[in-house]
Formats: sequence, C-alpha cells, structure tokens
Amino acid sequence: MYDIVFLPFLISFILVAVITPLSLAFIKKLGIIDDPKKHKHPAILHKKPVPRGGGIPLFIGVLIAGILFLPLTKTVIALFFASFISLLIGIIDDKYDLSPYVRIVFNIIAGLIIVGSGVGITFITNPFGGTIYLDTFRLMFDFLGQHSILIISDLIAIIWLVWVMNMLNWSKGVDGQMPGIVAISAIVIGILSLRFPIVDQTNLISAKLSFILAGASLGFLIYNFYPAKIFPGYGATSIYLLLGALSILSSAKLATAILVMGVPMIDGIITIIRRIASGKSPFWHDKKHLHHLLLYMGFGQRKVALFYWIISAILGSLSLLLTSKGKLFAVAMVIILVGGFLLFLHFALDKNNNETNI
Repeated sequence: MYDIVFLPFLISFILVAVITPLSLAFIKKLGIIDDPKKHKHPAILHKKPVPRGGGIPLFIGVLIAGILFLPLTKTVIALFFASFISLLIGIIDDKYDLSPYVRIVFNIIAGLIIVGSGVGITFITNPFGGTIYLDTFRLMFDFLGQHSILIISDLIAIIWLVWVMNMLNWSKGVDGQMPGIVAISAIVIGILSLRFPIVDQTNLISAKLSFILAGASLGFLIYNFYPAKIFPGYGATSIYLLLGALSILSSAKLATAILVMGVPMIDGIITIIRRIASGKSPFWHDKKHLHHLLLYMGFGQRKVALFYWIISAILGSLSLLLTSKGKLFAVAMVIILVGGFLLFLHFALDKNNNETNI
C-alpha cells in the first residue's frame, strides 16, 4: 500500500505544491490572466486580476508522478497524450477565450484518443441482477491489422469523458470548489480500485493514478482556496479527463463516480435543460449554477466550497458501502433532493427579482 497509495499521493502533492508558485511568473509572462475588467463573463466574482493557468502545474505534477509510478503501457501513454491535448487547448482558451464549440471538438478528440487505446465501457452491472453488455455491436476494419470498434461501448465512453470534462469545469465557480471535488472523487475511486486484485495491471494503474490525482488536486488547493492566488482555468480539463477515464478503466467504478460527483452532475444536467428551455445555447455561460445560487443566499465562497466537499465526501462514502441496487436508489434520491433544491432556489430567486423590480 505504501507504493500504491501513500507515495504516489505524497509525491504528486509535493510536486504541485512546489510547481504552482514557481509557475506563476511563467503564467503571468504568457498573459494568462483573468482580469475582471477585460474578461466578459457573467459569473465573475473576483475584483482583481488573477492568473488562470492552473492546469499547467496540475498537469506537470501529475505527469512527473505518472512517469515515476505508472507502467509505460499503451493505455497510460494514451491517457497522458489526450490529457496534454486538453491542456494545450485549455491554455489557448485561458488566453484568448475560444468558442465553446471549438473546445467541445477538442474534448471529443481527446476522448477518441483514450477510447482508441482500449479504455471503454464494455458492460454495466444491472442493479436488479445480471450484467448488461455493451460490446455486442462491433464494426470490423482492416488497417495495419484487424481492428474493431465497439459502437455502443465506445460511444457511451466518449460521451462520458466529454461530459465529465465539462461538468467539472462548471464546478470551479468559487475558489477551492473544484480541487476538493476532484480529490474526493479520486480518493473514492482509488479505494474502490484496491478492492480488486492489485496484480491486475489495469487496477494497478487505476489505483496509483487515482491517488496521484488526489494528491495533485490537494497540492493545488493550497493556492486555489479563497482568496485564490491562481485559478484552474480551462487547462484543468486535462485533469478532469484523467478522472473520467479512471472511472471507466475498471467498469465497476462508473456508478461510484456518478454518485460521488452527483451534485455537480445534477447541477450540470439542470443547467443544460434550463438553457435550452430558455432558448439559449447549453454551452454559453450564465450565473445560475448551484454555487451562484448559494452565494445569492448569503454563503461565502469558503462555505460554498465546503458544502460541495462535504456532500461529495458523504456520497463517496456511501458509494463504497452500497450494493449496485443501493447505488441506484441513492442516485435517484440525490436527483430528487438536489434537483428539487435547485428548482426551489431558482423559483425563490426569480420571485425575489420580480418583487424587487416591482
């Protein structure tokens, strides 16, 4: 356990904790600064310019720790190559504010690279008994050897990866919110990986990389907690991509990931539905996410971040104890409670705004 859990966690934590302040001068020189006077975003909370290239030290810390502790397999190479592409497009977006449609295209490309390496959702456990296989429909082709595409399996995996990247990107609205969610999610996935035979290389990679991500996120949290000295920026999607891939490296973790990331996930789903229903693009920004509504209620940024961490930790702990059927019930309850709470806050906010206008 020392080489699988403690050492990868500690080294990645130290790396990011050291690299982040050292990278600030480089990030500022590149001009990757979130200046509230220039950055036209409806949900900006800070008053002074803050560097937003946090994805750079995060990726570097995870990459170095990965080189030290992970076997150099096709899967690991694909994971970090796709993550690097996400980092590059994220840095460009942090600098120039790209169209969200351009970002989505590169999200899909990154997902294709990972799925092309063999990371896919080949089956899901039926909570009512049995297994649902997703690798039944195959498309065979001959290019430098015989290959096959698992149509349903690969499609669902790509959708999941792109969804996790964007859902967690929406969950960095207040200082410290995102690193805590990622760290808790990674720790839960890592613990679940340890339940399986660690002699299996896939589980070994999954376990080590989970604790590497957790350590890196907490190392970054030192500088991102309110008041933040640096923002994650869109480059941090490189880390979200790795977390999404971890949740499907061993297919038993998907339900766990859905549960531990339940609050930002439901917030993301409601956000998309709300924007489409109001005739807006689901990819364009607003300030009606759950963390914004909590701020309107009088929560400070630290309390909002702690709220997300506590809920994620509770749901993550439950996911380790519940059966597949129990997880399904828990997910349903989270949807009802969080969804209902969100709808209530939206209704109360709209009513308050109408009364103010009157």
